[in-house]
Amino acid sequence: MKSTLALLTATDEEALVQRLLARDEQALRLLHDHYSRNLLVVILRLVRDEDLAQDVLQEGLLKVWLSIARYDPGRGRLFTWMVRVCCNQAIDALRSPRHRFHSANKSLEVGSAQQASAPVSFNPEHIGLRELVLRLKPRQREVIDLLYFGGCTQVEAAEQLGIPLATVKTRARAALLVLGQLAK
Repeated sequence: MKSTLALLTATDEEALVQRLLARDEQALRLLHDHYSRNLLVVILRLVRDEDLAQDVLQEGLLKVWLSIARYDPGRGRLFTWMVRVCCNQAIDALRSPRHRFHSANKSLEVGSAQQASAPVSFNPEHIGLRELVLRLKPRQREVIDLLYFGGCTQVEAAEQLGIPLATVKTRARAALLVLGQLAK
């Protein structure tokens, strides 16, 4: 973004400040149209993020609007004062806990989650599950064999084994607890 700073003459600037003090919304629009591009360049140098810079610019211009009575023409030009207000706003934004949280967390598009390919199908051999299942009690093993290796639902396993559904669920839960302990 190229900066094209064309400062208003002292007379024009003084008239603009008087209109802002009188809460003339057209003067605020003129202020935005005349200075926002240059202020954005300054803010971008600090925050290095286009979206955050736009937010800071809007908040900075709001602060200028609300605190124009504090502007002292004897201490410098209007643009210089607005740069200071916007820079302070940018620093506040960078120090905010919300910004720290968002900058510490990468989006899914940027993070490594996008680059990792998902497995085509579950393969229990990758973790040695078959060997662990052999260490289960025979009744637990037959339930796990049907549910995880046979692809059966709990209802289908109960029908094949000729036992109640609640028993299948109890044995599966007990088997999973044992497998969890064995995998440690």
